[in-house]
Amino acid sequence: MTRSLSPGTVLRERYRIVELVGRGGMGATYRADDLRLKGRVCAVKEALPDPDATPEELRQSREQFYQEASTLARLDHPNLPKVSDYFTFQDRDYLVMDFVPGQDLKELLAASMRQGHPLPERQVLSWAAQLCDALDYMHSQDPPVLHRDIKPSNIKVTPAGNVKLVDFGLVKVVLPDDQRTITVVQGRGTVQYIPLEQYGGDTGHTDARSDIYSLGATLYHLLTGQ
Repeated sequence: MTRSLSPGTVLRERYRIVELVGRGGMGATYRADDLRLKGRVCAVKEALPDPDATPEELRQSREQFYQEASTLARLDHPNLPKVSDYFTFQDRDYLVMDFVPGQDLKELLAASMRQGHPLPERQVLSWAAQLCDALDYMHSQDPPVLHRDIKPSNIKVTPAGNVKLVDFGLVKVVLPDDQRTITVVQGRGTVQYIPLEQYGGDTGHTDARSDIYSLGATLYHLLTGQ
């Protein structure tokens, strides 16, 4: 079993781990305190190396991680958490970004369904407009940035009522000389929300349309509960 960082662990002499927020097959997300900026709470995303990768594949993966993390750090949009730092510690790669408080849309939908109905159409459309704006911003970057794992649990609603598209674990950058995407974290998204072409592994092709498909599937689920 993969070990978790213990509360109190300090990374980069700056980020003190408070608690584990979530864990997937290829990494984990922690809430942490920023020791240099008093009162700042951040999310630390840990990416685990592929245990079956060769040394050369691991080297390429790390190079790719830094390339894509640098791109993410330049993103600045009100519906995206800001990436503020990235580094490697004990053979694991880390992204540091704003911690987004609030519930995710999976939790809100579940609460609404317990009352016998899906989420209100007007509210979902308001969230949809914000998410479309965020995706348009990401896809307009040079090179374009894809999320590739849009789903209700990766969309959080802040206490102010705005949505944030979180969990950059599967984010991709489209290479300028190759329309196929590249990956730093192995994975293909969540089956209920991704298009078939995202299942191709090394031969698969994804582009901005994959995110649009996933957003559409997400909105359908929020509006119908199905």
